[in-house]
Amino acid sequence: MKRYLFVFAAVVLLVLAMALAIYPGLPAQVPVHWNAAGEVDGWGPRIEVLMHSVFLLGLGLLWPLLPKVSPKRFAVEGFEATWWFSGMAMVLLIGYIQCVHLWAAWQGGFAMDRAIVGGLGMFFVLAGNVMGKVRRNFWLGVRTPWTLANDRVWYATHRLAARTMVAGGALAVLVALAGWHGVLGIAGLVAGAIVPVVFSLVYYKRLEKSGTLET
Repeated sequence: MKRYLFVFAAVVLLVLAMALAIYPGLPAQVPVHWNAAGEVDGWGPRIEVLMHSVFLLGLGLLWPLLPKVSPKRFAVEGFEATWWFSGMAMVLLIGYIQCVHLWAAWQGGFAMDRAIVGGLGMFFVLAGNVMGKVRRNFWLGVRTPWTLANDRVWYATHRLAARTMVAGGALAVLVALAGWHGVLGIAGLVAGAIVPVVFSLVYYKRLEKSGTLET
């Protein structure tokens, strides 16, 4: 937990310093949304660039509290190291998106699609590397009705998710570095997330049909 709090504080201070340095020089209207091609398709008041910081603070403060409200059967004590590592990965992702957004609003002409796809790809790679260690809980992982209902389905699904997330994330990073169309990277990320969800349903029904399903 101490390492998580250190990373959280460092990211908040870094983002705050960048915001304070750049914000006064931003125009009244700044880009707030980009399409898959990296083209601006939404504008808003400059205050909106700080919304990621609000989310960052909310998540950062909430993450240590979630284990305290978990039912005992779904406690995170059995995978605490993975829990805190995942929290750090999410904090880093949100901080990265905030900094990229600030820079794009300030400088313009920034390849936002590549930056976001690459950042999400790195998050998927980091999260995927520890996904197989996540035990059944309400907050982290592939939380479908079928994984939450059965330990066997949970573990099989998360072993698969570890592979699909790393593969999808690596593809997204490659797309960002190579400058290919962002849609390809997004497709890899979506597939990496959706395939385990579908698998959890199919595997649960297979066990149910065979009569080997245990809660």
